Amino acid sequence: MNWITLFFGFVFGTIVGSFLNVCIYRIPAGKSIVAPSSHCPRCKTPIRFYDNIPLVSFICLKGRCRGCQAPISLRYPLVELLMGLFSLILLLRYGISTLYLIYLAFFASLTLVSFIDLPHRIIPDVISLPGIVIGLVISLLHPQMSIKDSLIGVLLGGGSLYVVASVYHMVTKREGMGGGDVKLLAMIGAFIGWKGVLFTILCSSFVGSVVGVTLMLSSSADSKYAVPFGPFLSLGAIIYVLWGELLIAWYLGFLRAAAA
Repeated sequence: MNWITLFFGFVFGTIVGSFLNVCIYRIPAGKSIVAPSSHCPRCKTPIRFYDNIPLVSFICLKGRCRGCQAPISLRYPLVELLMGLFSLILLLRYGISTLYLIYLAFFASLTLVSFIDLPHRIIPDVISLPGIVIGLVISLLHPQMSIKDSLIGVLLGGGSLYVVASVYHMVTKREGMGGGDVKLLAMIGAFIGWKGVLFTILCSSFVGSVVGVTLMLSSSADSKYAVPFGPFLSLGAIIYVLWGELLIAWYLGFLRAAAA
């Protein structure tokens, strides 16, 4: 893989991230992601094409709107950089291939979900429900996963969280996990199968628990402190795609060594 290919792969990822920023802002507000063209949310001034170059424009503008000088959220360069790095890592691992495109689209969906769920505490059905169908269809082209694995992943992912959410609601009379999380894990299962779902549940539960307890202790909040679970599910799925097999092999080797 030569550096020119990697460079353009990174640039392509940042362009995907720039589009995701539009979706992150407009989907929760119920606005079209197509029209009108990009504009400053404060002064409504249309953004010129040379002010809309991923990462570069943010640096050149020093993080402020050219028209009204309002600060530009750090979310914009962060999402662009994140998608650029995802594209670069996937290129290094899979090259220019079907798997590269599949997982880049998957990571883009998870990034979109995470950055909507964090501030709004929602996971829009317009992302997760079509994602389930797309994941099932893509499994027909996936060289490492069958439609059976994908379908079981959907049922296990959605079903397991639905049962947990239902039992939690019965016991506490409070909603602990929304329907959006259930549909998101079903979408994750469609893309990475039932093994990926199990890994995602374990990884996201562990990381989510650590972060949740830390936030409660640092903010003096009680056990009802709400932490969006979508970003942790997304993180678990991304870790599985990139390093899941290595981590599972390491863990099994650790167990065998401990039992010896």
